[in-house]
Amino acid sequence: MLVGVLAAAVFLVGPILASAAYPGGGKGQLSAQDIGEEWAERPVALVTGSTGGMGREIAWRLHELGYHVIVHGRSAQRGLALVDEILEAGGSATFHAADFTSLDQVRSLAMTVVAGYDRLDILVNNAGIGSAEDGMEWTDDGLEPVFQVNYLSHFLLTELLLPRLRAAPEARIVNVASLAQAPLVFDDEEPWWKEPEEEEIDPEEQESADTPTATDRGTEPESPQEPADGDEGVGEEDEARIGLPYARSKLAQILHAFDLAEELEGTSIQVNALHPATFMDTYMVERAGIEPQATVEEGADAVMQLLTGEVGSGGYFNQMEPAEAHEQAYDREARRQLRELSRHLAGLDP
Repeated sequence: MLVGVLAAAVFLVGPILASAAYPGGGKGQLSAQDIGEEWAERPVALVTGSTGGMGREIAWRLHELGYHVIVHGRSAQRGLALVDEILEAGGSATFHAADFTSLDQVRSLAMTVVAGYDRLDILVNNAGIGSAEDGMEWTDDGLEPVFQVNYLSHFLLTELLLPRLRAAPEARIVNVASLAQAPLVFDDEEPWWKEPEEEEIDPEEQESADTPTATDRGTEPESPQEPADGDEGVGEEDEARIGLPYARSKLAQILHAFDLAEELEGTSIQVNALHPATFMDTYMVERAGIEPQATVEEGADAVMQLLTGEVGSGGYFNQMEPAEAHEQAYDREARRQLRELSRHLAGLDP
């Protein structure tokens, strides 16, 4: 592990990392960059959106299993606090900040991980939002923010980190999805916006009485919510307030997992997607005024099963059990179209 390179990267990469200028002072300044030689050969795990919610719980459990944990989020204060807790418990962790509404920050995060680590054993694509904050309609990349944060930024991050995942003896990728799934419409210029025909919505996946509808462009959601760093398990009953971008971003995560598992067949990398739990006790759910139905610990149990159990590759799980995703996830042509669109939007070569 290139410890010296990583330490230097804290100052070279700039705004995506928590640097020594962090105002919290004390141990946190060093904890974001000082790995320690005794951890140089340990397995490495990156959990996006791990400064709070379920992501934080997953990061802590991976530390307990002996991983060096790369903590990611937008809040340096919360990220460095978790790193300090892990160090005090005798573990190893670093914090790297990146806002997933910016593809440039995603690229910088990937560059830092590639420069700082010889391998990556676990990637949990967990960060997510239910709606954009401050009425944001489009990101600086010109994309719908929920779709970009929940799906496209993770697609780009995964693609850029594949060389390090391939270098691990056995690597695992988990895409945190949801029961809220709506199909993408690829004949539309922006497939995360166009309304689907009524029959395109799978009634088994949409248990609420109201079919999710996209908000009018330029109009804030009915119940705007601040984005959280971790996926918050917002489910069917809240879709009317969240809209189609959320449901489509989560189905896109499943298509991506299936497509990547097929691409990586025969390698040591396992890829799966899951719905971890419904309405976990998180900030997003509480802010939406929804009574929690599950805990982040329950959601983390489901994710950890995919990270440590013998579950195979290319599957979708509803909590702890294998399940059927929306039918579009099994459509190879849809997966091909999403892959090509994603590479185009992310600025990757065809």
